[in-house]
Amino acid sequence: MRPADRLFQIIQILRRTPKPVTADALAGELGTSKRTVYRDIADLIGQRVPIRGEAGVGYVLQPGLDLPPLMLTPEEIEAAVLGAQWVAGHGDAELARAAQDLIAKIGAVVPVTDMPPARSLATDGLDMAQVRVQIHAGRKIRLCYRDEQGRESERIVWPITVGYMETVRHLIAWCELRQDFRSFRTDRVVAAGFLDERYPERPGALRAKWRRTLNRAEATNV
Repeated sequence: MRPADRLFQIIQILRRTPKPVTADALAGELGTSKRTVYRDIADLIGQRVPIRGEAGVGYVLQPGLDLPPLMLTPEEIEAAVLGAQWVAGHGDAELARAAQDLIAKIGAVVPVTDMPPARSLATDGLDMAQVRVQIHAGRKIRLCYRDEQGRESERIVWPITVGYMETVRHLIAWCELRQDFRSFRTDRVVAAGFLDERYPERPGALRAKWRRTLNRAEATNV
């Protein structure tokens, strides 16, 4: 992580956490050392970021940090916050943290609406952060997948997106075995291998092809 990105992330962590955050906790989330955190906090204070710290207690971001104006209507802001709150409750750890940061940014400028607690999600059988890396890079994934009857199969898939249901996530992908698009519940994945091999189509083109199949299916069901 670049130093500038790390400084910005420290602000986001303090912004979303009303209680004091220790140097240990900051170092753990940032993947760096306490010594680096101490230096970064000193740099931020030197740049007039209103951070207050107490030995053995932690750091708190005090009021007074200005944000650029949000060029959104009140309805757009509420929609963004409600969507982010849903992701904070349903996304994997990395997406949930990003959603919390977004809510904190908006909440520092305007009041935000609370959302009821989410129901518990089924546990993913693969690393969802790495899944997103594979999707963006257009690289294949090897799955050991267990269907609803408990039967296991090996699949090589071309991942294109992740769908979110109330209590489960689905990996949407082109399946080499079935030669068609398939939806795989992430809690039914027994094992996964993230391959360096790229699939032959551009990710955007493959997503567009998937959307066309959805549109044809919807038109057929009308």
